[in-house]
Amino acid sequence: MTDSVVQKTPDVFRFPVRVYIEDTDAGGIVYYVNYLKFMERSRTEFLRGLGYDKPAILDGGRLIVVHSAQVDYRRPARLDDLLDVTTAVVKLARSYVELQQQVWCGNQLLCEGLIRIVCVTSDTMKPCALPTDLYHQLDQTIHRD
Repeated sequence: MTDSVVQKTPDVFRFPVRVYIEDTDAGGIVYYVNYLKFMERSRTEFLRGLGYDKPAILDGGRLIVVHSAQVDYRRPARLDDLLDVTTAVVKLARSYVELQQQVWCGNQLLCEGLIRIVCVTSDTMKPCALPTDLYHQLDQTIHRD
Protein backbone atom coordinates (compact mmCIF):
# COMPACT_ATOMS: atom_id res chain seq x y z
CA MET A 1 0.00 0.00 0.00
CA THR A 2 1.44 3.36 -0.92
CA ASP A 3 1.29 6.49 1.19
CA SER A 4 -0.94 8.11 -1.43
CA VAL A 5 -3.86 5.84 -0.48
CA VAL A 6 -3.28 5.60 3.26
CA GLN A 7 -4.66 8.71 4.90
CA LYS A 8 -3.81 9.93 8.39
CA THR A 9 -5.16 12.73 10.53
CA PRO A 10 -3.83 13.50 14.00
CA ASP A 11 -6.12 11.02 15.76
CA VAL A 12 -7.80 8.84 13.10
CA PHE A 13 -6.03 6.54 10.66
CA ARG A 14 -7.84 5.68 7.41
CA PHE A 15 -7.15 2.68 5.19
CA PRO A 16 -8.95 1.90 1.92
CA VAL A 17 -10.19 -1.61 1.18
CA ARG A 18 -11.84 -2.80 -2.04
CA VAL A 19 -14.42 -5.59 -1.68
CA TYR A 20 -13.47 -8.57 -3.85
CA ILE A 21 -15.55 -11.63 -4.70
CA GLU A 22 -13.57 -13.67 -2.15
CA ASP A 23 -14.94 -11.34 0.57
CA THR A 24 -18.59 -12.02 -0.26
CA ASP A 25 -21.21 -14.70 -0.04
CA ALA A 26 -23.21 -16.02 -3.01
CA GLY A 27 -25.38 -12.89 -2.95
CA GLY A 28 -22.44 -10.50 -3.27
CA ILE A 29 -22.72 -9.36 0.39
CA VAL A 30 -19.57 -9.16 2.54
CA TYR A 31 -19.43 -12.14 4.89
CA TYR A 32 -19.57 -10.89 8.49
CA VAL A 33 -16.16 -12.16 9.63
CA ASN A 34 -14.42 -10.32 6.80
CA TYR A 35 -15.09 -6.99 8.52
CA LEU A 36 -12.71 -8.21 11.24
CA LYS A 37 -10.13 -8.97 8.55
CA PHE A 38 -10.53 -5.46 7.13
CA MET A 39 -10.05 -4.03 10.62
CA GLU A 40 -6.94 -6.18 11.11
CA ARG A 41 -5.44 -4.76 7.91
CA SER A 42 -6.13 -1.22 9.10
CA ARG A 43 -4.60 -1.89 12.55
CA THR A 44 -1.54 -3.46 10.95
CA GLU A 45 -0.99 -0.51 8.62
CA PHE A 46 -1.62 1.92 11.48
CA LEU A 47 1.19 0.29 13.49
CA ARG A 48 3.38 0.02 10.39
CA GLY A 49 2.96 3.79 10.01
CA LEU A 50 4.41 4.15 13.51
CA GLY A 51 7.53 2.27 12.38
CA TYR A 52 6.68 -1.35 13.23
CA ASP A 53 7.28 -3.43 10.10
CA LYS A 54 5.98 -6.60 11.73
CA PRO A 55 3.43 -5.08 14.09
CA ALA A 56 2.42 -8.30 15.84
CA ILE A 57 6.04 -9.14 16.77
CA LEU A 58 7.91 -6.72 19.00
CA ASP A 59 11.45 -6.67 20.34
CA GLY A 60 12.26 -8.51 23.54
CA GLY A 61 10.06 -11.54 22.91
CA ARG A 62 6.82 -9.59 23.05
CA LEU A 63 3.77 -10.04 20.85
CA ILE A 64 0.67 -7.97 20.17
CA VAL A 65 -2.50 -10.08 20.25
CA VAL A 66 -6.21 -9.37 20.11
CA HIS A 67 -7.74 -9.77 23.55
CA SER A 68 -11.33 -8.91 22.69
CA ALA A 69 -13.52 -7.55 19.93
CA GLN A 70 -16.97 -6.04 20.27
CA VAL A 71 -18.48 -5.57 16.83
CA ASP A 72 -21.75 -3.99 15.68
CA TYR A 73 -22.92 -4.56 12.11
CA ARG A 74 -25.17 -1.85 10.69
CA ARG A 75 -25.37 -2.18 6.89
CA PRO A 76 -23.91 -4.62 4.38
CA ALA A 77 -20.98 -3.91 2.08
CA ARG A 78 -21.22 -5.35 -1.41
CA LEU A 79 -18.98 -6.67 -4.13
CA ASP A 80 -16.69 -3.97 -5.58
CA ASP A 81 -17.47 -1.36 -2.89
CA LEU A 82 -14.55 0.85 -1.90
CA LEU A 83 -14.47 0.94 1.87
CA ASP A 84 -12.70 3.26 4.27
CA VAL A 85 -11.55 1.47 7.43
CA THR A 86 -10.65 3.78 10.30
CA THR A 87 -8.56 3.10 13.39
CA ALA A 88 -8.35 5.39 16.40
CA VAL A 89 -6.76 4.85 19.80
CA VAL A 90 -9.42 5.50 22.44
CA LYS A 91 -7.75 4.05 25.55
CA LEU A 92 -4.13 3.37 26.38
CA ALA A 93 -2.89 1.42 29.38
CA ARG A 94 0.46 -0.07 30.39
CA SER A 95 -0.10 -3.40 28.62
CA TYR A 96 -3.02 -2.80 26.25
CA VAL A 97 -4.61 -0.45 23.75
CA GLU A 98 -8.28 -0.07 22.89
CA LEU A 99 -9.01 0.91 19.33
CA GLN A 100 -12.25 2.13 17.87
CA GLN A 101 -12.52 0.87 14.32
CA GLN A 102 -15.16 1.71 11.76
CA VAL A 103 -15.87 0.53 8.24
CA TRP A 104 -17.42 3.14 5.96
CA CYS A 105 -18.73 3.09 2.42
CA GLY A 106 -18.91 6.71 1.37
CA ASN A 107 -20.71 8.48 4.21
CA GLN A 108 -22.49 5.34 5.47
CA LEU A 109 -21.20 3.59 8.57
CA LEU A 110 -21.38 -0.15 7.88
CA CYS A 111 -19.66 -1.68 10.87
CA GLU A 112 -17.87 -0.57 14.01
CA GLY A 113 -15.83 -2.33 16.61
CA LEU A 114 -14.01 -1.80 19.85
CA ILE A 115 -10.87 -3.91 19.70
CA ARG A 116 -8.50 -4.43 22.64
CA ILE A 117 -4.98 -5.48 21.73
CA VAL A 118 -2.62 -6.64 24.46
CA CYS A 119 1.14 -6.93 24.68
CA VAL A 120 2.16 -10.41 25.90
CA THR A 121 5.38 -12.34 26.33
CA SER A 122 5.88 -14.89 23.57
CA ASP A 123 6.84 -17.70 25.95
CA THR A 124 4.08 -17.43 28.60
CA MET A 125 1.47 -15.42 26.67
CA LYS A 126 0.94 -13.36 29.83
CA PRO A 127 0.41 -9.58 29.63
CA CYS A 128 3.47 -7.38 29.85
CA ALA A 129 4.22 -3.69 29.37
CA LEU A 130 4.10 -2.20 25.90
CA PRO A 131 7.52 -1.04 24.70
CA THR A 132 8.09 2.49 25.98
CA ASP A 133 8.57 3.99 22.51
CA LEU A 134 5.37 2.36 21.20
CA TYR A 135 3.44 3.53 24.26
CA HIS A 136 4.58 7.13 23.68
CA GLN A 137 3.76 6.98 19.97
CA LEU A 138 0.28 5.61 20.70
CA ASP A 139 -0.26 8.30 23.34
CA GLN A 140 0.47 10.95 20.70
CA THR A 141 -2.28 9.54 18.45
CA ILE A 142 -4.98 9.01 21.09
CA HIS A 143 -8.43 10.14 19.99
CA ARG A 144 -9.60 12.71 22.50
CA ASP A 145 -13.12 14.14 22.24
